[in-house]
Amino acid sequence: MSENDAVEGLRQVQESIQRSASDYGRDPASITLVAVSKTFPADAIAPVLAAGQRIFGENYVQEAKVKWPALRESYPDVELHMIGPLQSNKAKEAVELFDVIHTLDRPSLAEALAKEIAKQGKKPRLLVQVNTGEEPQKGGVIPAEVDAFLEACRTRYGLEVEGLMCIPPAEDPPSPHFALLNTIAKRNGLNVLSMGMSADFDAAIQLGATHVRVGSAIFGARPRHSSR
Repeated sequence: MSENDAVEGLRQVQESIQRSASDYGRDPASITLVAVSKTFPADAIAPVLAAGQRIFGENYVQEAKVKWPALRESYPDVELHMIGPLQSNKAKEAVELFDVIHTLDRPSLAEALAKEIAKQGKKPRLLVQVNTGEEPQKGGVIPAEVDAFLEACRTRYGLEVEGLMCIPPAEDPPSPHFALLNTIAKRNGLNVLSMGMSADFDAAIQLGATHVRVGSAIFGARPRHSSR
């Protein structure tokens, strides 16, 4: 994909978000586009940065460590979001690198993040990943356990959680999963909902998404071996 294609993809996604917001009576400014740059090299990201996009999502700590320090020298106002599964032993690097972590999903990770936040004095914003489809191969807290996990994050680990994230099962209609996430968030007084990707962000916006994570609609298809 050429850099012009990526910039055009960005423009089209931005227009689609505006249109969806308008259709559903929402303020477009209340919806944040996270451009998912996982698996794409720095030279593919640079034109999208030059076009004004500042919020990006990455799945892997190691990959982000390689790409982003140099890019951030040129664009210090970049906001980097961790949207992939996070191993507890990567908590130190994740707190160093990322402004927002979308995938807090278990006590061991909560403990590791709390320790690093205290040690580093940095405070990434935190979202809890919910496994709305209760898929055994996928990370996330199952819906029935989210309330208790949020309470533990706040009281036992001293973490401030801003919101929730989900990735619906690929074979399911996404809207029921988005509606469930919204319900759990409201019940817990959370305002941030990270949901919706390239194929389904319109439905996510209808159901209250504040952050949509869009990669292929901007950057084009990923190498076949990469995850969805």
